[in-house]
Amino acid sequence: MHAGMFAKRPASRTASARGAVLAKRIWKNRAYFLMLTPGIVYFLVYKYVPMYGAIIAFKDYDLLAGILRSPWAEPWYKHFQFFYESPYFTQLLTNTFLISFYRLVFGMAPPIILAILFNECRVRWFRSTIQTLSYMPHFLSWVIIYGILLAFLSQSTGLVNRWLAALGLDPVPFLTSTEWFRSILIGSDIWQGTGWGAIIYLAAIAGVDGTLYEAARVDGASRLRMIRHITLPGIRNVIILLLILRLGHILDAGFDQIYIMYNVQVYEVADIIDTWVFRTGLERMNFSLAAAVGLFKSVIGFVLVLGANRLAKQWGEGIW
Repeated sequence: MHAGMFAKRPASRTASARGAVLAKRIWKNRAYFLMLTPGIVYFLVYKYVPMYGAIIAFKDYDLLAGILRSPWAEPWYKHFQFFYESPYFTQLLTNTFLISFYRLVFGMAPPIILAILFNECRVRWFRSTIQTLSYMPHFLSWVIIYGILLAFLSQSTGLVNRWLAALGLDPVPFLTSTEWFRSILIGSDIWQGTGWGAIIYLAAIAGVDGTLYEAARVDGASRLRMIRHITLPGIRNVIILLLILRLGHILDAGFDQIYIMYNVQVYEVADIIDTWVFRTGLERMNFSLAAAVGLFKSVIGFVLVLGANRLAKQWGEGIW
């Protein structure tokens, strides 16, 4: 037998063969790749290309000079150091983590509960009506929601404080009090997003095998037991997936909402990294500082996603 039969094929030939196989697969599934194209283009243009601009975190960025001609910062960690040595660093980090943690803890359960209630409701017109009403707040801007909060919670003209005054009680400064502000912030966020978030869990519940419920009914299981042993385990992977994705944005405490709702009197409990960067970085044209803080947040979020995914694999399935 000839010895050359067992010799390794040239790498170029192997690569070309793999390329040919890949090209055939792409052509065979060209319709699917065509549908993927808009999403791929979106992520390339808005997610990956802007990463190039992150280098201004290590430069003294000059708007007129541009990214390439702007001088490098001396030392390279100058803007990171400025943020770290800021007297507000600890307060900003604490507020950001606390508000995000409260959103995560108190905001995860309501959509799940609401989706289960919708799934268990047998009166179709009632379920459709309540579902429509529940996700309508998602389409309201935070400006409108803040106007609604003012109408109810304003210290001077708010409906709630008028009721308190009618009962002989002192008015409560809900929107300017450090004791109440975070609760109102989280409460309004849950009110806006619960109905919309329930749609995802409803879709997940619809994918649970119906024969499991039929078998449970034959065995005499109650609705609560079916929810506990069939519905919740059936959507567990979706819950873990959304939890991991939300952990990646743990330092995004909701700039739009907080910027509209906060004021000087509640800076102590409401000022987060994003609002500070907007005031200190963008309003003063210090784009390098804003980029440095954004890069810092991205690294923290990336580490948290990796850790959460590894932890999720021990409980069930992760994202990858």
